Amino acid sequence: MRGWDDIYPLPVPPSWVPGAAVGILSLHFVQKLLFPYFWADLRYLLKVMTYGLRMEMYRLQGRVVTVLDKFVKLAEKQPHKPFLIYEGTVHTYRDVDRRSNRIAQVFLQHEALKKGDTVALLMGNEPDFIHVWFGLAKLGCVVAFLNFNVRFRSLLHCVNSCEPKILVVGADLLGILEEILPKLQKDVSVWIMAKDTTFPSVHTLLDKIETASEDPVPVNRCSANSLKSAVLYIFTSGTTGLPKAAVISHLQILKGAAGLWAFGATSEDIIYITLPLYHSAASLLGIGGCLQLGATCVLKKKFSASQFWSDCRKYNVTVIQYIGELCRYLCNQPVKEGEKNHKVRLAVGNGVRNDVWREFLNRFGAIKICEFYGATEGNICFMNHTGKIGSVGRTNFFYKLFFPFDLIKYDFQKDEPIRNKHGWCEKVKKGEAGLLISKVNAKNPFFGYAGNKRHTEKKLLCEVFKKGDLYFNTGDLMVQDHDNFLYFWDRIGDTFRWKGENVATTEVSDVIAMLDFIQEANVYGVSVPDHEGKAGMASLILKHNASLDLEQMYKQVVTHLPSYACPLFLRVQEKMEMTGTFKQQKFRLVDEGFNPSTITDPLYFLDNAKKAYVLLTKELHEMILSGKMKL
Repeated sequence: MRGWDDIYPLPVPPSWVPGAAVGILSLHFVQKLLFPYFWADLRYLLKVMTYGLRMEMYRLQGRVVTVLDKFVKLAEKQPHKPFLIYEGTVHTYRDVDRRSNRIAQVFLQHEALKKGDTVALLMGNEPDFIHVWFGLAKLGCVVAFLNFNVRFRSLLHCVNSCEPKILVVGADLLGILEEILPKLQKDVSVWIMAKDTTFPSVHTLLDKIETASEDPVPVNRCSANSLKSAVLYIFTSGTTGLPKAAVISHLQILKGAAGLWAFGATSEDIIYITLPLYHSAASLLGIGGCLQLGATCVLKKKFSASQFWSDCRKYNVTVIQYIGELCRYLCNQPVKEGEKNHKVRLAVGNGVRNDVWREFLNRFGAIKICEFYGATEGNICFMNHTGKIGSVGRTNFFYKLFFPFDLIKYDFQKDEPIRNKHGWCEKVKKGEAGLLISKVNAKNPFFGYAGNKRHTEKKLLCEVFKKGDLYFNTGDLMVQDHDNFLYFWDRIGDTFRWKGENVATTEVSDVIAMLDFIQEANVYGVSVPDHEGKAGMASLILKHNASLDLEQMYKQVVTHLPSYACPLFLRVQEKMEMTGTFKQQKFRLVDEGFNPSTITDPLYFLDNAKKAYVLLTKELHEMILSGKMKL
């Protein structure tokens, strides 16, 4: 009896098939061993190229398509889809479009605004921030986002530096307006988000919005002639002094708005924004990202660690934005049941420490952490598309073709890049910390700062590797490992980060130096265990025969500085150490920190509970290190 195989013999594969199969398997193992991130890199590069080609096609067709254009199209395409959800109230794409039209009509009728004029916006997180922003954008105005934490002289500096025709102030920030109104330039017209006012010569907006037309303003008012034209000013504390107005072009907004899409977000996502809208992270990546996707945004007035996850569950949030401090605050909350019971799948942001990153994932579930790096005014961005813990991104040969950058040697004592005997900068080896610089060219321009050519020039490095080249100085030290992952190492110069904000040391020093008993102040950042960034510390030299008035010191810093910029520690010295180039010496002070066991100089601590500077004892120092004293 014949078997089944005799009746229906199995086909014999050609002799080359087994060899090909072995070859494919071998290639797969070689790729996994030598190029483990090949496919992840390829997917990311294809996304970058796709977006770049799309923008290039618009350019070749003579079309300038902006984020505002995309919003108007979405309002037509999906008018009833929720765009903003704020304190339980839903604002659809049509709602936001029509209210922004009303605001545009009010200013069209009551103010002689020309296309390209600047309007400053001092508002907190609320839907009307976006309505005013979009309404002014429809008039072709440049909108300057003011940081409402900045006070007095610094705020006046911000307003004056962007030369606005109009200042729009939120109803909850009238106290700040009252402080600066007497010293505000007379040619600045002030509008407040209220129906009536007791301020002289101040206009009200809400009453006029109610009676304004919802009709769109003429299209020629908002049409952009170039993607490189300015559309926003976003203030940043750079490496020198007072805040600077970074010029944000349509091109930069489009790049920022693509971030969520590049990390895998879709139109079905619901994005939770708790960061302040005056920050580029919330406005460009968050709101702009929503518009790029046609998604929904849940906007929070202010971040609340205790309400964060309940909000995520309530609104079915799928994407969250973070800064490193935000993640730490969430991890510091008491453990509750059901913390992994949510729909969040992506967390996009920067500045999270390795230990917090791991704890966040272990505690709150399988959320993809999408860490990125980018300066508001910068022309370089990195995105951690592989999820490597601690890394801000990854580079390769092809990425550097599109976005050329280098890490160069830096002299910490002279506070400048190291140049060899020929006058050229030198690249660091892999694994070494170097200053991140990115090439400035037609594809990756640097737009600088409004009203300050000197600050713009100071951010540029010339003749770096050859004659005629030009690079943007990020002011950040980075490390590139042997797998081409990039890691943030530190800031250089006179800036450090605390509470997710940049603190300009020269600004803090200037405020302290106003006190009549202070001869000189040297401000720097010191590391505090289990805290992101660096806490502010001031080394003080008192005038001859003067004594330290701690009460006056406290009053001075809390009155003139945002809370995150107030020095937490004071150190009174007899002599200020200087560098060879007569700059204040900070490095030894930073290394010594705030330990009263090793420092013989008097030390003081800003006790927020007591609203005073108090003597920093060994016991208090231990409480700070153990986390018992809240900073």
